[in-house]
Amino acid sequence: MRLSLHYSPCPNDTFIFHALATGLVSVPGVDANVDFDVTLADVERLNQAASAGLPDVCKVSVAAAAGVLGEYRLLRAGGALGRGVGPILVSRAGTRLEDLHGKRVAIPGRRTTANLIFGLLCRERGIQPLPVELVYDQIMPAVTSGDCAAGVVIHEGRFTYAEHGLTRLLDLGAWWEQERSLPIPLGCIVLRRSLDLTPGLDLARAVNAGIRASLEHARAHPEASREYIRAHTQEMDPGVIARHIKMFVTEASLDIGPEGEAATLALMAEARRAEGLGPLPEDVFLPE
Repeated sequence: MRLSLHYSPCPNDTFIFHALATGLVSVPGVDANVDFDVTLADVERLNQAASAGLPDVCKVSVAAAAGVLGEYRLLRAGGALGRGVGPILVSRAGTRLEDLHGKRVAIPGRRTTANLIFGLLCRERGIQPLPVELVYDQIMPAVTSGDCAAGVVIHEGRFTYAEHGLTRLLDLGAWWEQERSLPIPLGCIVLRRSLDLTPGLDLARAVNAGIRASLEHARAHPEASREYIRAHTQEMDPGVIARHIKMFVTEASLDIGPEGEAATLALMAEARRAEGLGPLPEDVFLPE
């Protein structure tokens, strides 16, 4: 059986999926051999692909996952969730939050978790910026040049914004954590529901186990994935790459756990309200 697998070129994803994508580990526990056609793409392109129902298995923003639950189920492994790992709002020195009203603010995609949280904050503060969708590595240059008054930064930009002459206006992840007393759920792995209609969800469980085994292999053999990670990332500094992986690959990447489930459901409920969708279905997650 051949499945399409989409994830981002960011170090946390390439670290997690390297062993699975290159055949160093396999998907266990199913009758037919499972391998993957791999596509790497920017987070918003992944969100768009899942929205169109294209990939079999896909990394998506948790905010985007809220809109594809009829087609996909969330796996328990491979995601990004934690505390102190959320998006940040950056600007040039001297900019205040209220200055963003009516101004262009760069976002990494309409369906991203980062944009959802930024929108929740703006609604609370009575601010109405003009969002400009950009690929995540174009956001800081747009703010530096003055094309945008501020930008919502994700990924390794969290560590490198000062190198662009920018300041942190607000930590959006910390705002969410304070408001909800929950960690921030950034991304998750979804699998097409139509692939697994058996009562035991055998294929979904097997793919979930394969992702977990891939992450365990990466942790046991970090040198094996080093060149694969460097070949795809925008950031070539080994120290930044290591910090990125340490921050975004956590124990929740092995299994989302009860607190992670609660955080994910809370954020997806906000996303569905924002999109005018109904309540969440009962079977969002692959059962433990």
